[in-house]
Amino acid sequence: MYNLPVSQARAPGSFPEKKIPSPGLAQHFLHQYPAWWLKKISSRASGFQKIISQVKPYAGQYRNLSQPRLAQEVQELRLEIRKNGLTPQSVARSFALIREQAGRCLDTRHYDEQLIGGLILLNGMAAEMETGEGKTLTATLPACTAALAGIPVHIITVNEYLACRDAAWMRPVYEAMGLTVGAIEKDMSQEQRRDIYRSDVVYCTNKELVFDYLKDHLMFKKRPGRIASPLHRLYGARTLERLCISGLFFAIIDEVDSVLIDEARTPLVISRPGNNRYQEEVFRQALDFAGRMTPGSDFLHEVRDKQITLTEAGKKLSAEIGDRAGGLWAIPARRDFFVKQALAALHLYKRDKDYLVTEGRVVIVDPHTGRVMADRSWEKGLHQMLEYKEGCALTVERETLARISYQRFFRRYHHLAGMTGTAGEVAHELWTVYGLHVVAVPTHRPLRRRKEKELFFVTEKEKLHRIVRDAAAIHATGRPILIGTPTVAASESLSALLRANSLPHTVLNARQDQQEAEIIARAGQSGQITIATNMAGRGTDIALGPGVAESGGLHVIATERHSAGRIDRQLFGRCGRQGDPGSCAGYVSLGDTLLAPHAVGILGKLLRFLARWDTPAGGWLIERIVTRIQRSLEKRHFYQRCRLLSHDDSVDQALAFTGERE
Repeated sequence: MYNLPVSQARAPGSFPEKKIPSPGLAQHFLHQYPAWWLKKISSRASGFQKIISQVKPYAGQYRNLSQPRLAQEVQELRLEIRKNGLTPQSVARSFALIREQAGRCLDTRHYDEQLIGGLILLNGMAAEMETGEGKTLTATLPACTAALAGIPVHIITVNEYLACRDAAWMRPVYEAMGLTVGAIEKDMSQEQRRDIYRSDVVYCTNKELVFDYLKDHLMFKKRPGRIASPLHRLYGARTLERLCISGLFFAIIDEVDSVLIDEARTPLVISRPGNNRYQEEVFRQALDFAGRMTPGSDFLHEVRDKQITLTEAGKKLSAEIGDRAGGLWAIPARRDFFVKQALAALHLYKRDKDYLVTEGRVVIVDPHTGRVMADRSWEKGLHQMLEYKEGCALTVERETLARISYQRFFRRYHHLAGMTGTAGEVAHELWTVYGLHVVAVPTHRPLRRRKEKELFFVTEKEKLHRIVRDAAAIHATGRPILIGTPTVAASESLSALLRANSLPHTVLNARQDQQEAEIIARAGQSGQITIATNMAGRGTDIALGPGVAESGGLHVIATERHSAGRIDRQLFGRCGRQGDPGSCAGYVSLGDTLLAPHAVGILGKLLRFLARWDTPAGGWLIERIVTRIQRSLEKRHFYQRCRLLSHDDSVDQALAFTGERE
């Protein structure tokens, strides 16, 4: 029997959370040796291969049935599951029916490997499936099976385009199984959202889902006065009827590592316009004071973690400036807070990297997907500091009404599952935080991806010129090229170099995200060069055009390493899908975001020395050092996520005393 939840309406926050243990020696060991851990979990996929033999007898039987008779089989299965629950036999029968319906409706039947992935998801685990292995189709297996049991299913994707596309693409399968399906879109009204959430299967983005949950929480949080309390209890059911989300039962997360790991350090906040306590003059003065401070002597800044620390000299200078200015600046806590926010605006947040200036507005760029987040703003005056810095009209500060982290939210699901191409490196965190085991699914066809040796350069200029030279040589053969860049500015800088060398290309970043589908559709055509920011989070496959496979397939270039090795793997996974040929290459320099903090230290000197020592041994040592730096950053981010979760738990306990617990 499968331990799936019973569907019933529940108030927000009524599901207990899984608690995270304190990071200890085991977590540290798994951070150090991810390859060992991946090898151990990969072998566990063999335990799920039994589903193939269980489905096979039903497959032959259903293939000869007419469509009306097949629909009758679906209804009989629904009754059986409602009566006896999910058993191995009913799951095999369900998978066989879904596969047959997919073959008839979409002309695409699930591969045996997708059956394995579907069983992994139904068991509440994370399935690691290579890019192009058909995760969208795989999700229909556990989603339909759970929905037949009367369990509402949320399939969560990384962006709205994918949610709408997948819902429309898979709709014929769900309808053939007698199920309803819908997709949550950003501009929907509350009534429309409520109707969509009543569907058997709902496709949505992680952000829209969490914000709808917080809105429900705010509605349920409003308590009546003492006189109205008996009436509130009497008509409490009406409050449940007004909620958007009827409960958190079964979630299947696409790109599970991107949602649960990469975005876990950022809490989700619902706010409203505040009283604009701080006027334009305050922001002007703060930026003026910050401009008088010297990096290194007055303050220390950590670009990667967005942290500012005032030194003793900086605190003394801040106090002197504040005493002369008087007013608000004479209060030490307020003065230091605004100065640090102004320093962050000047030194930590960069235009065309962290944000864009569009139509006189500061718009945040999602660091994980490269997309703009027009409806988001930084809190505590930081957004207004950036607006003043860029000469934009100041918006009103916002007051926080409700907040929650992804870690706390997704642990409230009764049954959680996920799929991605890169989960092995974070398997330990998925287990300790969310209770998700990771199982690697074998590929349908053997991988033919060829990874070339990573090249190291001392300067950014040398690296970019080598990328352009190599791209020109590959372009001459007719192969398509995908070049991954970390920021909008980097993509536009590389674009200028390609234009100067007469190399036609297309740019996909936050400025062109509306044309994403069209650009991706052309990216695999012969001779096409595509520059994309954070391609790892796009969630779409690049299909090869005519004759491309014969010429060697897609070539992927990483212009620098990301903050985590699995994100590099995601980018490289865009080539060599479904057994296609392909190749990938990485380029690294001391000017990269990852290595820049070490450029003037001992490691920087060692890397320069090894770069001049042009031997295989020197290249191997460089790769080991860069990987070690990357691993160190991964561990730092892991412990930051642990601290955020610990902070959320402590706040939750404090609010429990007041009755305002989340």
